[in-house]
Amino acid sequence: MIELFEQDERKNGRQSSKGNQLKWENKGIWYKADYTGYEGLAEYMISHLLRQSSLSEEEYVLYDLETIKYKTSIYKGAKSKNFLEDGWQIITLERLFKTFFGKSLYQSIFMITDHEKRLSFLTEQTERITGLTQFGIYINKLFTIDAFFLNEDRHTHNIAVLMNGEGRFTYCPIFDNGAGLLADTSVDYPMQGDVYTLMDQVQSKTICHDFDEQLDISEKLFKTNLRFSFTKKDVKELLEQADIYSEKERERVEKIIYAQMRKYEYLF
Repeated sequence: MIELFEQDERKNGRQSSKGNQLKWENKGIWYKADYTGYEGLAEYMISHLLRQSSLSEEEYVLYDLETIKYKTSIYKGAKSKNFLEDGWQIITLERLFKTFFGKSLYQSIFMITDHEKRLSFLTEQTERITGLTQFGIYINKLFTIDAFFLNEDRHTHNIAVLMNGEGRFTYCPIFDNGAGLLADTSVDYPMQGDVYTLMDQVQSKTICHDFDEQLDISEKLFKTNLRFSFTKKDVKELLEQADIYSEKERERVEKIIYAQMRKYEYLF
């Protein structure tokens, strides 16, 4: 357990559609408290399973579990190293587009009726502004993670690039997967609900509301750029180490991941 104080608390403009989690930074480590359910467990499981994928270490943020004491409350949550160094800052695509064109990227995307054209517009405009040349491949990796782990919170405020003081851009490590794995148990995905029924209800938010359609379009345009190599044993071992969460929560996460391993067998 770590005790954190008001001077450690941090706020940012990247508000989730679920609201804002409590966040802190202390000695180069970021901490996030669970807000709607077991977000910390989702961050931990997803990032540790990404260690057994084709992604390099620099392409994603690794989260570990932490119990946080703040004022008179005790929270479960996750922690990660601060990946912003040497003047780099996170710029969301929504902020980037608004600064460059003076309009909302999200609204501009959804004015386009064809979903494939929406993704082409998103990637082409991002490359035009930043000079990055393989943003479509990056998006395909995001869509693969979102579809597999059911991350419902990947809107344009939650996709970002990094920019330094000289105005140079680079890719942002993949982070903020806490809305995956049906983590919102307080409102949308209650623990008493049937897991498979709830999985069918989860919707994506980037270019359309269907995870598989997003993924199919990105694979059509940019091919498949992410493969997994973890096993059921790996999943079970990670969950055994996550004992700050209840057995029911861990069993539900296990069931979700096993179902997705069957569904997306081609990614292994």
